[in-house]
Amino acid sequence: MVLIPDDKRYFRIGEAARIVGVEPSVLRYWENEFPQIRPQRADSRQRTYRRKDLEQLLEIKKLLYSEKMTIEGARLRLREKKDSFVENKFILRQIKEELEEILQILSSIQESNAAR
Repeated sequence: MVLIPDDKRYFRIGEAARIVGVEPSVLRYWENEFPQIRPQRADSRQRTYRRKDLEQLLEIKKLLYSEKMTIEGARLRLREKKDSFVENKFILRQIKEELEEILQILSSIQESNAAR
């Protein structure tokens, strides 16, 4: 398991490449192939990666190197994962709204019982 340092917010391309375990040119290539990878640019125009970028890069490396997927296959897997996340977020929002309604009903029942 790769550990991303907790004490830093941004990583230059060389640091990111060392953490991920690939050459900087590979990271630049992956930027072109995966729309999820969009490092910010410092004033010096140097790429700066955030923790979430590194996590995404590690996921891409796992898909390509360990699971032996093609670039297109990895791209599709990441898209499916994102779609699943969005769907789960929607479902959780619905559950939260329903629970809030139940709490309101219980609260009104409790108030009416207290008034008796």
